[in-house]
Amino acid sequence: MNSIRSLRCKAILFDLDGVLVNSAELVERTWRVWAARHQLDAEKVIAVAHGRRTVETVRILAPHLTVDAEVAALESGEAVTSDGIYEIPGAREMLEMLPPDRWAIVTSGIRAIAEFRIRQMGLPMPSVMICAEDLSRGKPDPEGYLTAAMRLDQPPKDCIVIEDAPAGIEAAHNAGMRVIAIAATYPADQLQAADLVVERLTDVSIVWNQDQANFEVNGRPSPVQ
Repeated sequence: MNSIRSLRCKAILFDLDGVLVNSAELVERTWRVWAARHQLDAEKVIAVAHGRRTVETVRILAPHLTVDAEVAALESGEAVTSDGIYEIPGAREMLEMLPPDRWAIVTSGIRAIAEFRIRQMGLPMPSVMICAEDLSRGKPDPEGYLTAAMRLDQPPKDCIVIEDAPAGIEAAHNAGMRVIAIAATYPADQLQAADLVVERLTDVSIVWNQDQANFEVNGRPSPVQ
């Protein structure tokens, strides 16, 4: 079992979907409809899609299609749909207690979708948010997390990432950052590459002390081999 019970950092980088916003129902419904239209295995599509930019998911699963058109159609619907989006307990409270210049969001979604979901859930809008269209390469490439750290003027080693998907964990580690994984979208045994795995966001508390955040795990962390 992973024995780490506390971590310290100077900046926190959050994934959005599955960490701060529960959009799994909407995302899976969107990809199931798309998979059925193109006669693809829906479970395989969903497994690939979580944590990745839409454009990379389409390129991986259906490179024979007109990628730009498929991406535009998929993203336009999600940018104005609130059915299937739910609040994650503790997300708003966690963000509101952090200094604005010490946290960021790094999402595989486009900015229109991210801003819509943040507003729908009443979350604070970050001063730094890295979205799909800001990047040339999405997760598991580290570009997004490295860009966020640079804009916060913090070295990667002093950043902690909170993620929910294997592609995001890999991206954070590729960036030289530590990762706390939330076992919401994926079961804990698929997130074992993270430095720490917990069942829910409220299992982690953050105390901001002068120039750094102190993470403490409430209760028992999920087992990681």
